[in-house]
Amino acid sequence: MSAAALSDRALLPRAPRIVVKVGSSSLTGEDGRLDTAALGALVDVLAARRAAGGQVVLVSSGAIAAGIGPLGLGARPRDLATAQAAASVGQGLLVAHYTEAFAAHGLRVGQVLLTAEDTIRRVHYRNARRALTRLLDLGVVPIVNENDTVATDEIRFGDNDRLAALVSHLVHADAMVLLTDVDALYDAPPSRAGAHRIASVTDPGELEGVEVTARGSGVGTGGMVTKLAAVAIATGSGIPVVLTSATLAAQALAGQEVGTWFAATGRKRSTRLLWLAYAAHTNGRLVLDDGAVVAVRGGRASLLPAGVTAVEGDFVAGDPVELVSTAGLVVARGIVSFDSAELPALLGRSTSSLRAEHGPGYDREVVHRDDLVLVRRTHQ
Repeated sequence: MSAAALSDRALLPRAPRIVVKVGSSSLTGEDGRLDTAALGALVDVLAARRAAGGQVVLVSSGAIAAGIGPLGLGARPRDLATAQAAASVGQGLLVAHYTEAFAAHGLRVGQVLLTAEDTIRRVHYRNARRALTRLLDLGVVPIVNENDTVATDEIRFGDNDRLAALVSHLVHADAMVLLTDVDALYDAPPSRAGAHRIASVTDPGELEGVEVTARGSGVGTGGMVTKLAAVAIATGSGIPVVLTSATLAAQALAGQEVGTWFAATGRKRSTRLLWLAYAAHTNGRLVLDDGAVVAVRGGRASLLPAGVTAVEGDFVAGDPVELVSTAGLVVARGIVSFDSAELPALLGRSTSSLRAEHGPGYDREVVHRDDLVLVRRTHQ
């Protein structure tokens, strides 16, 4: 069964390969330590899925949260260095508990730590896909997490929801299941009286007017906004999604009417462009004139120096940047091919004049069309 064939949640029990993401809030207690009972309950559900013949990739948060207690921290660290230290201590504890829990079912696990570069650099991407595929072929349950110990603010997923969506794309999953601390998407904050569960979403336009929060729990990094961004990545590349609470994982995998079902809306596309479209960070902005905006929105044109009117921010060749109109609206994102220090002298110039003055190499595109992705206006 392909992801495109998985058109209804009732077919979920037959999906050959699924990616399940569980958040920190579902695995930790109020004291910030791992809740081994909750972890064990989730493993029981996933082991049952494996026993039924399905392949499972688990994207698990919890490394930083698991390190909070042993390091004597009062809360999730705010600074990057301490977060990296907590991840280093907590990741081993997290995987040890998974190893023990899955072993009780006769299953092995394999730890896979990824950074954003592993999904956008071609060699890294191939290696990650080969490793995950081989683990699945060997009957191993891959336990995936962002490599928080070495990831930087400049190039990282930002949360494991996006990571799960990109991993789903990378392993050609038939479906993705997002497990969190709420049982579904609601049309308003679920704590508000009169809020109603949204049972299914078949078109992104149905979410217009839905009030969601960007704020996550005290031990997590993302709220519903990040989950909907992950849903957009997955469904936009042909992978349906179920969003529900960890306590309803068994019912969700059984295809029961729990949580929110998001139907696939698009076809598979480059993982690198998916990451670029939903990257947590960009390093600068290029301001485009009206003609360049029209050309870029047409989808077939690269961005040339002649169409850029201003440069904002500090970046180097190879960094992700936003392409904006003179009114400041984001039109697209792209991988820039010049450093920010080089560009001001090139702006508004034709490629022929740049080649004549500076020689070959300076007549290249500022952003090649193959390294550019349009941004929907609904994401402004």
